[in-house]
Amino acid sequence: MNLDLPELSLVALIGISGSGKSTFAREHFKHTEVLSSDFFRGLVADDENDQSATTDAFDALRHIAGLRLRAGRRVVVDATNVQKHARAELVALARSFDVLPVAIVLDTPEAVAWERTKDRDDREFGRQVLRRQSQDLRRSLRDLGREGFRKVHVVTDPADVTITYERAWNDRRELTGPFDIIGDVHGCRSELESLLGELGWQLIRDAAGRAVDATHPAGRQAVFVGDLVDRGPDSPGVLRLVMGMTASGAALCVPGNHEQKLLRKLRGRKVTVSHGLAETLEQLTDEPPEFVESAARWIDKLVSHLRLDDGRLVVAHAGLKEAYHGRASGRVRDFCLYGESTGETDEYGLPVRYPWARDYRGSAMVVYGHVPTPKVEWVNNTVCLDTGVVFGGELTALRYPEKTFVSVPAERMHYAPVKPLGDAESARDAETLDLADVTGRRHLRTDYGTVLVEAENAAAALEVMSRFAIDPRLLLWLPPTMSPPSTSTVEGYLEYPTEAFADYRAAGVERVVCEEKHMGSRAVVLVCRDEATAADRFGMPDGRSGAIYTRTGRSFFTDAALTETLLGRVRAAAAPLFDELDTGWLLLDCELLPWSAKAGGLIRTQYAAMGAAARSALPPAVAALDAGLARGLDLGDLRARTASRADNATGFTTAYRRYCWPTTDLDGIQIAPFAVLAAEGASYAGRDHGWHLDLCDRLVAADPQMFRRTERRVVELADPVAEAEATAWWLELTEAGGEGMVIKPYAGLTHRAKGKLVQPGIKCRGREYLRIIYGPDYTAPEHLARLRDRTLSRKRGLAMREHGLGLAALDAVAAGEPLWRVHELVFAILAMESVPTDPRL
Repeated sequence: MNLDLPELSLVALIGISGSGKSTFAREHFKHTEVLSSDFFRGLVADDENDQSATTDAFDALRHIAGLRLRAGRRVVVDATNVQKHARAELVALARSFDVLPVAIVLDTPEAVAWERTKDRDDREFGRQVLRRQSQDLRRSLRDLGREGFRKVHVVTDPADVTITYERAWNDRRELTGPFDIIGDVHGCRSELESLLGELGWQLIRDAAGRAVDATHPAGRQAVFVGDLVDRGPDSPGVLRLVMGMTASGAALCVPGNHEQKLLRKLRGRKVTVSHGLAETLEQLTDEPPEFVESAARWIDKLVSHLRLDDGRLVVAHAGLKEAYHGRASGRVRDFCLYGESTGETDEYGLPVRYPWARDYRGSAMVVYGHVPTPKVEWVNNTVCLDTGVVFGGELTALRYPEKTFVSVPAERMHYAPVKPLGDAESARDAETLDLADVTGRRHLRTDYGTVLVEAENAAAALEVMSRFAIDPRLLLWLPPTMSPPSTSTVEGYLEYPTEAFADYRAAGVERVVCEEKHMGSRAVVLVCRDEATAADRFGMPDGRSGAIYTRTGRSFFTDAALTETLLGRVRAAAAPLFDELDTGWLLLDCELLPWSAKAGGLIRTQYAAMGAAARSALPPAVAALDAGLARGLDLGDLRARTASRADNATGFTTAYRRYCWPTTDLDGIQIAPFAVLAAEGASYAGRDHGWHLDLCDRLVAADPQMFRRTERRVVELADPVAEAEATAWWLELTEAGGEGMVIKPYAGLTHRAKGKLVQPGIKCRGREYLRIIYGPDYTAPEHLARLRDRTLSRKRGLAMREHGLGLAALDAVAAGEPLWRVHELVFAILAMESVPTDPRL
């Protein structure tokens, strides 16, 4: 006996005590799928036979069952289930999660069950209990289907049972495409034929010249989102073509609410003939009855929604929230056909649709139609393809997996819309973020590893993000923190290139680029080709064309006009790159100089104040010690230390002053770009640094007054001479007042042998610059000895986590993933910044 069960289902085992339910469950299901009432009684009362604990036991059982069903996992309930009220609770539980309830009845003779019960020491009830259970079971057998069980299997010989699983009708995950997904046609046969031609399809016509099928030379498959009929001039022609394409396997189709209404009418049901149905019925009067009947049968067999490409793509007429993907119930079908409304009507008398796409957080792409919109827009990995062809708009298709759109204009307005298409709300304007996306303790899984964001770090990031950060739509990426090299043992130095080269050599890197480290403030520049692109792509208001923000997501300048003036300079210099990279915007990683342009307040209150105090106090102290020495006091060592501290204080002041100069508006401001991070549809993290720096050099050449070149040296780590030359360059650079250099794998995105990421950059800072970081006297031997005990592992781990999150954010931007996903990753980078680490590293 073969039992054919739905893959996703709640299976109720029904049988009297001793019927063999637990043995049957162990033999045919995973132990994790089986929820036993006896086990849960023992769990809550330490006694599997304590009937007084039954209520609590079933509460716990239903809770665990609900968690499994929500996650799309099968549940098998091992209990007697011979009473109707017990089964009703299970049917209701299955329906609440839109899965199919199935009953397997073990029809074991009462005498056999009694013999088994007598042999068990843990069963103390009499035979009358089995007799009562058996009577309940007999009364129930004929009613199980009416109770709501989709399938009922009665097993008399468990030894002769095999179980197979049938996939849901909506489960077509084996079909991987490529697909051409076509929006609401509404009887516009001519436009459909034109669109198929634009997509490369070849129509097949019958002897009367009517299109009855189509093929694609590249093997693509069409998917129709429903609403093929009503309002347009040739609904039968559309049906004939789509029915032929589905019959040949060239197409798939889901039903729309207009097909469903037409079916009810053709089946003699009472419906209101409106919204274009009258036109379709009149057109069908010219068709033979067998065509009309075949169309009705075809519509009746259409499945509410389709899961395609291993679950990565879902197609439903009115869309589908994630909890309903792959589920089967009347509620799911209604959502697929009609969507979800708020219960209100607008000024045109139409139902106000609940914006489910705004809240969508699923990984599967959802493609739908139903609600006419002037243009297609992605919202949270969903897109509506109904562009109102019947109302004089366009007929649109989505190429999958390419994620490109192809449209043809309507030949005319076939039907006057109740609500003008231009009044539709912009889908992108409706896109919102949810606090639950970023708060609490979270595990973020990316292609670069899993990152744990603690709740307290998320709270710190929320404070910064909500009060100070720029619009999240513009915040595409944040720079990761950077690790210093292993601590140097060279006399008088805490950091030295030798250790940085050795760190990369140990990681298997063969070639590095040493880039001059500009002492300014990190600035990320998002620049659009024009204001139209800024408005369309990022929702920016008129007069805005991008953003310049800090490493914590704050706008670099408080003056919006100054920001736009600077962006104008960047845009002019980058003009050739927009065409070359085929993009309307660019994201640049830069350093903005001088340091004082952004950190002026910090310099005055922290660095300048300390330097002034030291310069005021130490020279008089040296003079006093000199006077003491003149009187013969033993103050030589103290005088030497104090004089050294005075010199260090002067060095400290000299160090930070090198990075400060006056600026007025943009006069004196410089930008040092060193990476082109992303553009529309592309992340450039995988490009080598030679490519990045060459593009940045072109910006410098276009506007040398604004842009500053990043000097660099390329080093083969197997060449000691090249290392020595790079070290000499670093010494020359730092002794002249430079901060130091950043050493990076030349190839850009680099992995270790086991697939782990390599540090994207190691900063090697000069001896004098480090006075700003560690204090004027850090070079004293006793201080250097202490500082050399610094622990780098936490800083390095933090740098790698932030780097992985940044890469994932750029990938998400390139892939056109929804705003919430990009923001979730960027927010996590900011949260990592509050992880406790030594800020001097």
